[in-house]
Amino acid sequence: MTQLIAPHGGRLVDLIAPAGEHAALKREAGQYPAWDLTARQLCDLELLMTGAFSPLEGFMGRADYERVCQDMRLADGTLWPMPVTLDVSREFAEKLGGAASIALRDPEGVILAILDISEQWEPDRTAEAIAVFGTTDRLHAGVAYLAEKAHPIYVGGRIRGLEMPSHYDFRHLRLTPREVRAHFDKLGWRRIVAFQTRNPMHRAHLELTFRAAQIAEANLLIHPSVGMTKPGDIDHYTRVRCYEKLITHYPEQTTQLSLLHLAMRMGGPREALWHAIIRKNHGCTHFIVGRDHAGPGNGADGKPFYGPYDAQELVARHQEELGIAMVPFQEMVYIQERAQYVPADEVHAGETVLTISGTELRRRLHEGLDIPDWFTYPEVIDELRRTHPPRHRQGFTVFFTGLSGAGKSTLANALLVRLLELGTRPVTLLDGDIVRKHLSSELGFSREHRDLNVQRIGFVASEITKNGGIAICAPIAPYAQARKTVREMVAHYGMFVETHVSTPIDVCEQRDRKGLYALARAGKIKEFTGVSDPYEAPESPELRIDTSDIGPDEAVQRIVLKLESLGLIRPRQ
Repeated sequence: MTQLIAPHGGRLVDLIAPAGEHAALKREAGQYPAWDLTARQLCDLELLMTGAFSPLEGFMGRADYERVCQDMRLADGTLWPMPVTLDVSREFAEKLGGAASIALRDPEGVILAILDISEQWEPDRTAEAIAVFGTTDRLHAGVAYLAEKAHPIYVGGRIRGLEMPSHYDFRHLRLTPREVRAHFDKLGWRRIVAFQTRNPMHRAHLELTFRAAQIAEANLLIHPSVGMTKPGDIDHYTRVRCYEKLITHYPEQTTQLSLLHLAMRMGGPREALWHAIIRKNHGCTHFIVGRDHAGPGNGADGKPFYGPYDAQELVARHQEELGIAMVPFQEMVYIQERAQYVPADEVHAGETVLTISGTELRRRLHEGLDIPDWFTYPEVIDELRRTHPPRHRQGFTVFFTGLSGAGKSTLANALLVRLLELGTRPVTLLDGDIVRKHLSSELGFSREHRDLNVQRIGFVASEITKNGGIAICAPIAPYAQARKTVREMVAHYGMFVETHVSTPIDVCEQRDRKGLYALARAGKIKEFTGVSDPYEAPESPELRIDTSDIGPDEAVQRIVLKLESLGLIRPRQ
């Protein structure tokens, strides 16, 4: 491991082993226990190895982790606001025994690095959520990740890098900190202001960044995060095509686009400070911090997790120590009378302010409505419409859940026929029994196997949805967390319409033609939902139907009306 001094920014840590050592290190790595990196860990490893996370030399040990959580500093006092940890399963940690190192692999099994273990421990993830994010509310994406996806054991240690993670998309834009700095040197840029974004950019963003560059008397680096962002964000493929269209509207030779494979935590003020450090490592001298920087939205109380300018205040307090200057900006708004964008605090009394929120933009896209030229450029809208067509042309999933005998299969089959009659999209039925036969024949009925079965259904449904089809799913799906996982899988690509068939258990038993309930009550069938195993009813499904008092035709009509109200299908003329 070496440290290089670049003409821009501070020192960059280099964690890639010299090429001449790779063959020996790969043989060595083959002797160690191997951990398959998660999507977030892949992002973190890449930015560790490129030096974007300088001065970190690996995944944090306990002393660094605890001090970062407590007061945003590494154990040696260096300012660093965000934990960067390697979480592993308890089973993997137990198998390590006395192993001194582990091999870190990508999803295809390629060994990317060796981690030399310094320590492993079980953190208090609730305490981490409170310290880092200021809340335990799982509507915060960072908190939800800690609570629902992170593994229970942390392993710290230095990294010896062998190979960078592979990317096949936009390679010409995936520049390391060294490559970005070299580009600045080649162009003779000495003052560079960076702009962080995870969303498409529109005219307001262009005006904001252009003004920021003028204020700083600097060139501009547009540096979007294309690793993990907030669930529900527009995919990075679409966003990058939008950035490429927008960048042509800046003055020539003033602006550079580069992609950052960052796994965002949506940590508000701490995240803004982290982003500033990362941009300093890329050689930037200035960093734009806007309103509600890296904000995760609203909590369960309906209020934002952070104040609109909390991030600016935190970065301002530390910018001298950071060595990168903050360029603060308020929201940019369009003034109809002036036909131009201005910061929100420069609006005069009586002027007409025009804005389109992210929610309103999505509504207009979903409904195929006009989006005015003052808001964005036509070529940007064309890109957004290509991958986000009106809702009645998008794929979606209808997910029935309920007790055995509740009527799920009957409704699913009836809905299948109704949607095939409409003929607007391909329709696929994933009934519980059919899936058990063709996808999950080897699974039993333990909680683990039930969850795996539901996840398989979710994966297939998400692929159908992604490709513009309709998936109708009808498993029992008794556990809330498994259903939430499926919702998240599908929601990346289209709407998830959870339909709780809430028929009472006594009615279900009366309908039981197979005699399953009787066998379960006699103890001859173990882990039977509703008898010897719980059913966790959905708290807020899109639709709830009790088939004990309505027939299939009426029930399906209710579903169709719901789909129409959501804009997923159009009434037949």
